Amino acid sequence: MTACVVLGHKYRFTAENEVLVWSCSRGCGAGGNKRYSSAADARRYAAAFDRPDSEDLGRNAPVLGMWPLRVWRAMTRSRRRRP
Repeated sequence: MTACVVLGHKYRFTAENEVLVWSCSRGCGAGGNKRYSSAADARRYAAAFDRPDSEDLGRNAPVLGMWPLRVWRAMTRSRRRRP
């Protein structure tokens, strides 16, 4: 799916007994699972991983959104290296 290629997958996490299951909510088919020793562990990890990214807004900015900052940093680094 094009959105996943451009923006990355948008995983959702759920617990099914001892198994943590994740899948892309955009419907591209990406996902997987992992078995834990107890259902409580699987539920705990699912709750921890399945939270909105809005709490980290700005920390995980997309590459295109950070492009001006990356260019500015590269220019200032190259100026510092010149004698």
